[in-house]
Amino acid sequence: MDKPLWKPSKDRIKNAEMTRFMAFLKKARGLLFHGYHPLWQWSVEDRAGFWQSIWEFFDVKASRKWDEVLVNPADMVESRWFAGARLNFAENLLRHAPSDREALVFVSENGSSKRITFSELLALVSKAAAALKAEGVKAGDRVAAFTPNLPETVVAMLASASIGAIWSSCSPDFGINGVFDRFSQIEPKVLFTADGYFYNGKQFDSLAKAAEIAAKIPSIRKVVVIPYAREIPDTGAVPGSVRFGDFLGSGPAPEPAFEQLPFDHPVYILYSSGTTGVPKCIVHGAGGTLLQHMKELALHIDVKKGDRVFYYTTTGWMMWNWLVSSLALGATVLLFDGNPFHPDEKTLWRLADAEKMTVFGTSARYLASLEKTGFKPREQSGLAPLRAVCSTGSPLAPDGFRYVYRDVKKDVQLASIAGGTDLISCFGLGNPIGPVYESELQVRGLGMDVDVWNPEGKPIVGEQGELVCKSSFPSQPVFFWNDPGKKKYRDTYFTFFPGIWRHGDFVELTPHGGLIFTGRSDATLKPGGGRIRTSEIYRQIESLDEIQDSIVIDQEWEGDVRIILFVVLKKGLALTADLVAKIRATIHTNATPRHVPAKI
Repeated sequence: MDKPLWKPSKDRIKNAEMTRFMAFLKKARGLLFHGYHPLWQWSVEDRAGFWQSIWEFFDVKASRKWDEVLVNPADMVESRWFAGARLNFAENLLRHAPSDREALVFVSENGSSKRITFSELLALVSKAAAALKAEGVKAGDRVAAFTPNLPETVVAMLASASIGAIWSSCSPDFGINGVFDRFSQIEPKVLFTADGYFYNGKQFDSLAKAAEIAAKIPSIRKVVVIPYAREIPDTGAVPGSVRFGDFLGSGPAPEPAFEQLPFDHPVYILYSSGTTGVPKCIVHGAGGTLLQHMKELALHIDVKKGDRVFYYTTTGWMMWNWLVSSLALGATVLLFDGNPFHPDEKTLWRLADAEKMTVFGTSARYLASLEKTGFKPREQSGLAPLRAVCSTGSPLAPDGFRYVYRDVKKDVQLASIAGGTDLISCFGLGNPIGPVYESELQVRGLGMDVDVWNPEGKPIVGEQGELVCKSSFPSQPVFFWNDPGKKKYRDTYFTFFPGIWRHGDFVELTPHGGLIFTGRSDATLKPGGGRIRTSEIYRQIESLDEIQDSIVIDQEWEGDVRIILFVVLKKGLALTADLVAKIRATIHTNATPRHVPAKI
């Protein structure tokens, strides 16, 4: 489609962080770019120069600068960035403290809320870090969370990062086996959990699951219980547990202390499954995550100091990590926990109105579901501050693009973005100084040497091919956990096109320089935006005696993707309603609700 749905005004372009970055490059390096695409071309041709400029533009806090920006540039697996640098991830996210500006605003579907300033956040993080140290947690140890999207979750993550511990989280709707398959591999010392959570007007208990998780993973020394569903939760059934407030203690906050660590010191472990076996543990480095997130949020989404940034996400999705990094830019992070359609479809838009939201992030599935309700946010919400709507998780259908501009807001940057857990960031992104075309992600991300290849490894434009990245970038996984010689890591990304990152998405590179995502090219399903490997469903099906064989597929359905499960039953059995319910319950209990097929 040649006619854009939106073009930024001259004032938007003039005041954009992307424009300020280009002015910085002109002053600092004598580089002059007329528009985005020449800037992108330079960013992938001179990757070391580009990423050094990102470090300098954002004035990264570090106790020691690098000896060399990029070591081994020709080898995507063995490349190293900012060798010799020492920094701390949490220190950079908390760089705007002390300040009385709001850092976190939390709202639950049950109406409870909480506000935390940057000064208060720094104090809480300092106390939590001291408590973790008192439990014997040190740099390189793992801290896990089985928590809703709460402010305390952010506090615990930042406290872990401040001492160099590695953070990993799952949302509380995960089944026991799904959590165990993940956390048992990384052997955390401390587990954070809430006592429960709310969804669709119902209250769910988390303490029984937390007790079972702690019992099954002997490395866990302490379970820290965050009161959420109850004011004073009964933790007696959870051995070795302590309430969050008691864990932090009642004394004054100690002076903040941020362990200075190498650029690629691990900060997060996220999870992705292989075609067989338990999920792979993807380890992400502090420096690469920080640079990528600041670049994406500020330059591609135009997040500025004082903005109020929201993403509808759980703690089990990488968009939670991405959202929290908005703190590094001095923005307020808006957290919501619960069903976005409870009590009605206006829930998130009341939040947008009340909190003067500037960035609204969600999934393509949410936008499609919202459109079906007939709700028009532009008629019922005060969205004057809103500058950007972000959509990710699955391709946004053409109807979704039209819905946003027709019924949400006419003058807004619709940033359909895509990347994933593997890179804890994006390959396709928004561009606040360029037009939005229907169905297209606006641009390839700065510093990301993205291309579309046919099966023979030749670049193509205007037709479907494999999404590849031809050069290394700072937020590549540092390694996979328990992967000697990086064999799983290499096999996952670098064997289909030897030495080149093949992402597993079918995409089309458009004449505008944008990307159209059309589906997965590997064994991954993406219903409602959540990334699910078929093996995670098969593992549960194989435990059922009634089923002889099965196959899982995805089907394009009403602008999204749904999962269809076909089963072959053992002789003499019929697919009764009871058996269907048993299959659904088994998958729901041991994986997550998102793994449950739409049809069996």
